[in-house]
Amino acid sequence: MSESLLRALLAPTIDSETRKPVLGHLRFDHAEILGDAGFDRVTVRGKVSFRHTKVRGNVRFVRAEIGGSAEFNDARIEGSAFFGHTKIGSVLSGMPGSVNRRSVSFNGAEIRSVVGFAHAEISGDVVFVRAKIGGELQFNGAEIGGNVLFRYTAIGWGATFRGAVFRSATEVGTLVCKDAVDLSEATFESGVTIEASARAVICRRTRWASTATLRLRFAKVDLSNAFMEYPVSVSAHPRPFARGGGEMAEPEVPGPLVRVTSLRGVDAAHLVLADVDLSRCRFAGAIHLDQLRMEGRCPFAAVPSGIHRRGLWPVRWTPRRILAEEQHWRTHTTSAAGWTPSQSGEPPEPAALAPIYRQLRKAFEDSKDEPGAADFYYGEMEMRRLNRDTPRAERALLAAYWAASGYGLRASRAMGLLLVSMTTTVLVMMLWGLPKDDPKPESTGTLNGPRITITTDTPDPVNPDGPLLKRLSTDRFEKSLQVVINSVVFRSSGQDLTTGGTYIEMGSRLAEPALLGLAVLAVRGRLKR
Repeated sequence: MSESLLRALLAPTIDSETRKPVLGHLRFDHAEILGDAGFDRVTVRGKVSFRHTKVRGNVRFVRAEIGGSAEFNDARIEGSAFFGHTKIGSVLSGMPGSVNRRSVSFNGAEIRSVVGFAHAEISGDVVFVRAKIGGELQFNGAEIGGNVLFRYTAIGWGATFRGAVFRSATEVGTLVCKDAVDLSEATFESGVTIEASARAVICRRTRWASTATLRLRFAKVDLSNAFMEYPVSVSAHPRPFARGGGEMAEPEVPGPLVRVTSLRGVDAAHLVLADVDLSRCRFAGAIHLDQLRMEGRCPFAAVPSGIHRRGLWPVRWTPRRILAEEQHWRTHTTSAAGWTPSQSGEPPEPAALAPIYRQLRKAFEDSKDEPGAADFYYGEMEMRRLNRDTPRAERALLAAYWAASGYGLRASRAMGLLLVSMTTTVLVMMLWGLPKDDPKPESTGTLNGPRITITTDTPDPVNPDGPLLKRLSTDRFEKSLQVVINSVVFRSSGQDLTTGGTYIEMGSRLAEPALLGLAVLAVRGRLKR
């Protein structure tokens, strides 16, 4: 069918009042149009069907009105397809197997239901400017040679690109939709910028063969098993997206922050996260987390605040950043309230969480973030202590290290324990360590002719006797305090002690310098943070 024949066929359908073609249905199934297929300003009360149609030129439905659906299944269009300011009352069907040699444009179009390009081949751009889509946008399995551009376009539901291939797209978006943008198993072969304002952005098994920048608003981002050959950044856009015509309207979606929910199976060596919420992110299964870059504000989960009860005992958790997986694991092992349970099966055990904490600690250290590194060092040590596969001796040492100074990070705990230890030592020394009286040297002499032999001995200290309260005198306190302070700094006071006092001083000289060292390290760490 030639282009002139097509115009001749449409001429009798022109309404005398509106001067527009008016049709019941429009079917060109299995037809071949040698030039352009122009249907500008046409009104079709039923549906439009171009199944298995070949068009050598362009397809134009500019300012057309279609009451039913528009179907282009397995159509082959050598030129571009224009649907500018067209109103489609139902579905623009998915074009499975269709081929567009150039671009597809929907400037100002209004489509009340689904727009589908499943398994279509589009060599050029896909453009939506000030369009309205009432249903879902579907590009599943499509191959797109150019950009996918959305300007001031509202999508009533979601946008799916599962398995799509973007050959040379440099821009996808801005996608504004109420539900999810699904890029699962899609392939981006060139450097691309993706912008979206949506409830979720799903990138499971997505492959980026070049650099990529994801600028998002509100979305929950799932990057499970995504494959990144080059640097990929995921960042929260601080303000509504704007183009030349001002800020774009945004859907009402819950939560102000962009939240990354999963990095499972991701090689994080090329990943950069900026200003995203990681409080519910699952890291188990990711590799090279020590090379993960986190910029701006990236909050993690936190321990429960306030005082809770574990059985009859009150429990208060020292504030620190933790992994979501630790929150999930603790709901299975403690009766204390405040922890968030897992929504997806059994959480990882401490043996799996310790390496994650270790790698993230190194990532914080490399970025010179001392507070973040300290929190994740604490988490690493905590998981080692709680791991049942850790040898008992090592667990005992870790438990003592935790109790004494919070793994060298809790200055107040170390200082408090040092003061308690010194106070206890002073008290014990006053009661049993100091003798009743300081022994005084006694000299005896022997006269043998013109020679005198003098021997000086100091008698053994005498254990104190009498009521305990009488031993708590100011003089004994001062002597005991001198002994303890000198013990802390590895010096001998020269004070005479009872046998018990000697052993007390030995214990003090072993334990309290260690507590002092832990306190100094903890204070130094606090100052650095």
